[in-house]
Amino acid sequence: METEARSDLRSILPLLPVVLRGGALFWPPAAQEQLKALALGPDVSRVTSGDVLADALHDLRQALSLPALPARAAEGFALFFDDLLSRVHARGWFSDVLPRLARLLLRLPALLESHYGSASASGGGRALGLRLLGSQDAGLVLLGQELAAALLACALFCLFPTAGRSQARLPPINFDTLFASLTYNSRQSQEHKVRCLAHYFERVTESTPTGFVSFERKVLPLAHVSGGITYPDNDAWIKSSTPLCPFRVISSGLIEDEEQEALEVDFANKYLGGGALSRGCVQEEIRFMINPELIVGMLFMASMEDNEAIEIVGAERFSQYMGYGSSFRFVGDYLDTKPLDALGRRKTRILAIDALDCPTKLQYETSGLLREVNKALCGFLDQSKHQLYVKPFQDSNTKNNCPSVSSDECIGVSTGNWGCGAFGGNPEIKSMIQWIAASQACRPFVNYYTFEAASLRRLEEVIQWILLHGWTVGELWHMLVEYSTQTLRGETHEGFLTWLLPKNGANSDVDYMCE
Repeated sequence: METEARSDLRSILPLLPVVLRGGALFWPPAAQEQLKALALGPDVSRVTSGDVLADALHDLRQALSLPALPARAAEGFALFFDDLLSRVHARGWFSDVLPRLARLLLRLPALLESHYGSASASGGGRALGLRLLGSQDAGLVLLGQELAAALLACALFCLFPTAGRSQARLPPINFDTLFASLTYNSRQSQEHKVRCLAHYFERVTESTPTGFVSFERKVLPLAHVSGGITYPDNDAWIKSSTPLCPFRVISSGLIEDEEQEALEVDFANKYLGGGALSRGCVQEEIRFMINPELIVGMLFMASMEDNEAIEIVGAERFSQYMGYGSSFRFVGDYLDTKPLDALGRRKTRILAIDALDCPTKLQYETSGLLREVNKALCGFLDQSKHQLYVKPFQDSNTKNNCPSVSSDECIGVSTGNWGCGAFGGNPEIKSMIQWIAASQACRPFVNYYTFEAASLRRLEEVIQWILLHGWTVGELWHMLVEYSTQTLRGETHEGFLTWLLPKNGANSDVDYMCE
């Protein structure tokens, strides 16, 4: 392998703890010796407590010329392994799990070299290697689960360099802040986030996973490009003749328990993972705890712009949980039985799209509506099938059905109140925006989890009424813009669902649409 010449490796190497010399990857000698000691177990390493583990991590970081482990993080490691875990559980960690993790880390250089060799052989001309995926850099990274586990072990041991990450618009990846939060955040949810991750490491060190996970940066071009759809404007949306797809309203249940094949929407922060490795514990952060391989994307995925989304396929689920926010609790093991696709990925497709944060009036302005619908469209589109999408935007004279797809491509959208919690979005508008975008992307269905939101109690009624009258994407978009305009002018104070339904002829625009 001509390692030195690889542009993908060169882009990510400053973000990794290993070094490249003479065409080979390896650990710096001092770090390798310390990992070897850890790999031999507590009789050699003397690591039998969280307090001593923190000292060992401090020494490892010093061997890598990294700053000292923050004092709060060291306290957090001691607190978790010495106080929060039972003594039996902690002894198992120090005698079995920790040495196995050290042995996994010692294999990291070989795993990386094997990865780049396989990426060259199987890419078919498409770049698949681990690399920095920056803003507007559409592309895909395909990683083996064993390599993903080794990278996560680096994060647990806080071995990733931090210099340059903020300039590259990358989120923190080491677990130091997460452990530090245990010392000053009294909420048990923080402890249980760490318990989820500890369980993951116990599982992967007991039985090495053999599948693959892909991380794709999706970009909806702002300027015209040949061979793809570009960022639609208001006129394009109004002219869309695409019929609206089936829409199922589900009042209870969770997106991650979706039984149909679907893009499972992650209500994301523009920085992938949001507060997963700090104090966050809502929808995105919980998903990253129960499917920890998602965290690997935080290593190399820069923050998202308005025309970008991130799709992750194959992340295995390892944990059961209950609760949400401060009530979140790890409750045990989860055996993921999802089948594998042709690339060896579990058929779990997680789509990260970030909504407008605290949009207030902006969510009713046309610019805000366009930002949200195009963000969702970017995520829902499969650009490899771009020819499916172009004609419905161009032809407003007939109602064109999306071309039929084979049964193995019937991948819908599983979503809910995207951007409506801490981000403060309007659930009625967000539900319509996602329906519009999914339909335009030729997705065969939307399964919408309302989480029993009071404002959506009429959603099923409105959906059935719209479908009964055979509306197109363009027609629903027109009504959404009209409603938003009236809201901004103070001409209506009703929610969209109530406003839309006919009221004895009072809404002439709606009556016209029904003819």
